[in-house]
Amino acid sequence: MEFEKEGTRFYKNDDSGKLLAEVTYEPSGEDKVKLTHTFVDSSLRGQGVAEQLVDHLAAEMKKEGKKIVPVCSYAVALFKRKSDKYEDIIAK
Repeated sequence: MEFEKEGTRFYKNDDSGKLLAEVTYEPSGEDKVKLTHTFVDSSLRGQGVAEQLVDHLAAEMKKEGKKIVPVCSYAVALFKRKSDKYEDIIAK
């Protein structure tokens, strides 16, 4: 799935402009961001879209040389459940 970037969020709207999926973050110092929110519309739940959003954010932060502090409950659980996958991007 392709996501768009606007400010400190990545998101996907449907053709009518309805928000389908979103991940938001905020800067935290020079080399970190806080992953503050994930949202996936009920029509897309169970398809791995939230993880795709987190992966997209992780890839962008790697390019910028930044680490992620998971704050939202989904991100905290995902980073614990798949710690091997995210070990190089999570802020210690």
